[in-house]
Amino acid sequence: MISAKNVIFTNIINRDSASLEASLKREDWLKTSDFVQKGSAWIIENIKNSGLKGRGGAGFLTGAKWSFVPSPEKSKKPHYLIVNADESEPGTCKDRQILLHEPHKLLEGIVIASRAINAHTCYIYIRGEYYKEAIVLEKAIDEANRAGLLGKNAANSGWDIEVFVHRGAGAYICGEETALLESLEGKKGMPRLKPPFPASAGLYGCPTVVNNVESIAVVPTILRRGADWFANLGVTNSAGVRLFAVSGHVNSPCIIEEEMGVPIKTLINEYAGGVIGGWDSLLAVIPGGSSCPLITKEICETATMDFDNLRKNGTSVGTACLIVMNKSTDIIKAIANLARFYKHESCGQCTPCREGTGWMYRILDRMQKGDAKKEEIEQLLQITKQIEGHTICALGDAAAWPIQGLIRHFKKEIEQRLR
Repeated sequence: MISAKNVIFTNIINRDSASLEASLKREDWLKTSDFVQKGSAWIIENIKNSGLKGRGGAGFLTGAKWSFVPSPEKSKKPHYLIVNADESEPGTCKDRQILLHEPHKLLEGIVIASRAINAHTCYIYIRGEYYKEAIVLEKAIDEANRAGLLGKNAANSGWDIEVFVHRGAGAYICGEETALLESLEGKKGMPRLKPPFPASAGLYGCPTVVNNVESIAVVPTILRRGADWFANLGVTNSAGVRLFAVSGHVNSPCIIEEEMGVPIKTLINEYAGGVIGGWDSLLAVIPGGSSCPLITKEICETATMDFDNLRKNGTSVGTACLIVMNKSTDIIKAIANLARFYKHESCGQCTPCREGTGWMYRILDRMQKGDAKKEEIEQLLQITKQIEGHTICALGDAAAWPIQGLIRHFKKEIEQRLR
C-alpha cells in the first residue's frame, strides 16, 4: 500500500472541511507565489520531468501539452485554461471527490497552470448533474477571491487570473475537449476536426489548454515535493500516484489513492473489500471507465494499473475507475447496456458513429435475448472495426472497444446464448 507521506489528496480519505481555512492547515497554497514567479518555462520543465500524464483518460504528458502553447508575443491573442470537470464516463466518479473535498488544490493548480501557459482566464466546465459539487466549488472560488488568492495579483504572485464555473447540460460528448469548447462558446457540443489543435486555436480561436481536474490539482504538490519525487513513484512510463475508483460487485466500493502500477487484485481485495461472493466468483473487470475493453478474472490475477501492462492485455487505464462484475452478471446484457448509452450520446456528426452505434446496439440487444444468428457475431466485430478510428473524436472508439472485449473473451457465451 502507498506510504502516507506520498498521498496528495489527504482529505478524500479523512473528509475534513473543504474550506480555505482547513485547506491552509493541509498546506495548500504554500509557496504558490514562489512557483508562479519562477515563470512559465520553469513550471513546464518541472511538470515534464515529473512524468505526469493526463488523468482524464488519454494519458498525454501534461508538461508537453503545455509546451505546445505559443508565447503571447507570437500568438498576440489571449490564452485560456479550461478545466474539464464534465466526468460523464459511466463508472467514473473520482474528480467529483476532488471538487467536494479538495477544491482549493484545484484552484491553486489553476493559478500555477495559468502562469505556465500565460492565461489570465480559466473556465471550469462542470457536469450539469454535479449540482452539489458546483456549489462547493463556487464557494471555494469566493473564498479564494476574498483572500486574494485569485483575481488581481493572485496569491501575491504578480499574476492575474479569473476563474469561472460553467455548468454543462448533461451531454457526454462535451467531455471531449473540442466539443467542450464548442459548448463553452454557446454552440452545439460537437467535436471539431483537428488540426488545428486547441493549443493554437481553441476557445474563440485563441491558444487554449484543456486539462482534467486531477491533472491540474496534483501540480502544486508536485512542485512542492519536487519533480523527482513524483517521477520515482509508480512504474516505468506510468509515473506518480493517482486516484482509483472501484465500483460494481465489491463489498466496499471506494475511491483511493495509490501508485501507478498497483495490481488490480490489490485494489479489489485490499481496498474494496473483495469481490461479492469471493475472488473465484469474479467474471470480468472494466479497468478504466466504461469505454475500455473488459478483461477476465485470469488476466486480473496478474494485471497492474499502468499504461503498458493494460495495453499488453488488450485494454487501457482510461480514467482508472474499475467496474467489477461477478458471475451473477449477464455479461452480454451489461455490454448491450453500454452500447445503448453510446448510441444515445453520439452527437451524430460522423456517419460511422451515428449509424454504427445504433446498429451495434440493435444486434447486441437481440443477442442478449438469444434472437440473433451465430454469423452476426463476426458481423458485429466487423462493424466495430469499421467505426474504430474512423470518427472525428474517440466516442466511436469508446462504443466499439467494450464490444470488442466482449467478443474477444466471451464469444463462447454468446454462441451458447444463441443456441
